[in-house]
Amino acid sequence: MDITEQLEKGKMIVVYDGDGREGEADLVFGAKFATPEKIEILRKEAGGLICTAIDCEDSGKINLPFFTDLIEASSWKAMSCRKTAYGDRPAFSLPVNHCMVYTGITDEDRSLTIRKLDETVNKNMEGFEREFYTPGHVFLLIGRGIKNRKGHTELALELGKKAGLKTMVLCEMLGKGKALSKEKAREYAEKNGLGFVEGKEVFE
Repeated sequence: MDITEQLEKGKMIVVYDGDGREGEADLVFGAKFATPEKIEILRKEAGGLICTAIDCEDSGKINLPFFTDLIEASSWKAMSCRKTAYGDRPAFSLPVNHCMVYTGITDEDRSLTIRKLDETVNKNMEGFEREFYTPGHVFLLIGRGIKNRKGHTELALELGKKAGLKTMVLCEMLGKGKALSKEKAREYAEKNGLGFVEGKEVFE
């Protein structure tokens, strides 16, 4: 089963961005398939920040801002991250909860928020401001397109597009004190029957 088939069936894959960028691997799957069990896996076996990515075309329908834009327009603009250590601007937008959650942080709550985000994206963002609030516990990421930025956000969205998925879930895989190495991430993928893909394969 190839990467696209795995994503179509709701499975997780491991995406390594590249040796010349973050040098990190993320667990990735389609947001429509979010369940409490999958969120638990992300928490316990990946350990990074659980995020949901949408592309700039969808975010543009409601003028959803990048977080850096909000900071730069405020009195805290001196704190804005204008460029990351690897040379581009962050993909972060608002952290949100769906209005039906309780605290928002539980596996049940986060999986609900993520599924509702996917539903909203697929309804052309209709009702976004009514159904979600910020601050919340699911960080939104906005993709700038694979030609403009080569991060996990764009890689996940590009892979999702091939599988007919518009909204993707990402979580960094962490080791002891630092990011999990490419070799360890590949071993994890093989052990658990998950597809493994490097950024350079997607760019090609």
